[in-house]
Amino acid sequence: MKSDSTPIAASRRDLVAGAGKLTISAAAVALLAGSERSAFAAAPNPHDIEILNVALGLEYQGIAAYQVGAESGLLKKSTLKVALQFQSDHKKHAEALAEAVTKLGGTPVVPKKPAEYGFPTQKLKTEADVLKFAAGLEHGAVTAYLGAVPAFGDRDLAKVAASILGNEAQHWSLLLNALGDNAVPSPFAT
Repeated sequence: MKSDSTPIAASRRDLVAGAGKLTISAAAVALLAGSERSAFAAAPNPHDIEILNVALGLEYQGIAAYQVGAESGLLKKSTLKVALQFQSDHKKHAEALAEAVTKLGGTPVVPKKPAEYGFPTQKLKTEADVLKFAAGLEHGAVTAYLGAVPAFGDRDLAKVAASILGNEAQHWSLLLNALGDNAVPSPFAT
């Protein structure tokens, strides 16, 4: 499914392209997975912080997108409940990423204002429009994580990224189903 949001696709491509430059320590992986371990086996790689901040920025973008959908007035109560759950998942991803950036000695990026993301709000006229917009975002997330997973040298980080990928794929599948589309459009994540 093609997204109407070019800035999101470009940002996700940047994440995938930058992921190949990572050498994340096991401690950073532990931070992303929620562990309290804080001793690093080696000094943090500056690329770790950069890539984590790109991912954090993307999570903030997802949070803002779901907020736009929630505030659109176009979603039925049951759909709104699911959208807010998906937004909550993105918030949890963002919290873990921000904590990891901080513990690695970096400064987490801050969210932009919703208008700064360039969302196609003028095209959101029906609930289906909002769902298509969200499905495009989630498909972009699946694609970004799919490209990033094999790029990690640390297999534990690859597992964390694969876990997030799985969550994004669940979101995408459920949104496709809600649209009446094939919820599993391919036997492979693409």
